[in-house]
Amino acid sequence: MRMLAAALFSFCLFADGPAAAKDTSLEGAKAMSKPEDVRAVAPALEGYAQKFIDGDLWKRPGLSPRDRSIVTVAALIARDQTVELPYYLGLALNNGVKPSEVSEIITHLAFYTGWANAIHAVPVAKELFESRNIGADQLPPASGPQLPLDEAREKQRAALVGEQFGQITPSLVQYTTDVLFRDLWLRPALAPRDRSLVTVSALIATGQVAQITYHLNRAMDNGLTREEAGEVLGHLSFYAGWPNAFSAAPVVKDVIEKRPR
Repeated sequence: MRMLAAALFSFCLFADGPAAAKDTSLEGAKAMSKPEDVRAVAPALEGYAQKFIDGDLWKRPGLSPRDRSIVTVAALIARDQTVELPYYLGLALNNGVKPSEVSEIITHLAFYTGWANAIHAVPVAKELFESRNIGADQLPPASGPQLPLDEAREKQRAALVGEQFGQITPSLVQYTTDVLFRDLWLRPALAPRDRSLVTVSALIATGQVAQITYHLNRAMDNGLTREEAGEVLGHLSFYAGWPNAFSAAPVVKDVIEKRPR
């Protein structure tokens, strides 16, 4: 049932979705179904998609088309919704997301939404890359130079997590420090702001509200604005559902209100 629902919604978005207004080829995306396919089953669904997603959401100025693509791709991978992923990965490339950034988004989400979800995105991205002649030279290396580490900030974070959970799960504390914050977050192929945007989007999309406070503050430290943070919620209401957006809204509101202007 979930796959059917996702497919029906995809039909509507694919046929007259956000890229249609730009008249941009989505080479590598799977064949798009026609509006009449959705109309034959759920005419109201087609109408909502045309009016609010194509006609409004992707045209709102609160987030750039590139940012909306990052948010959408992050949500789809986080929710393991690969039915829509070929189209939205193609749209992301058209909207200025680099192949290296797509690669890094998938890698990043292995840690924040589970290994299997990232692995499920790999064949979709592989097919798209092959169709656009994107080779290894356009992808980030497995290892290499890293971004500079804020030693004081990381020491404070590690100490707090160690005090809270070190006696219960030393492996989680160690991996969090060594793998995530001293390695993954320092990979240069995805800017810190974009990496934070991916993380916050995935947390909202999967209902992980307990983790939003830390990562939204980090996102805003990395350059995400108050307006952009609010717009992420509105965007994800369509792609992750109203309950997830509204469950996250009080946390986002609290973070924004407590930060200095």
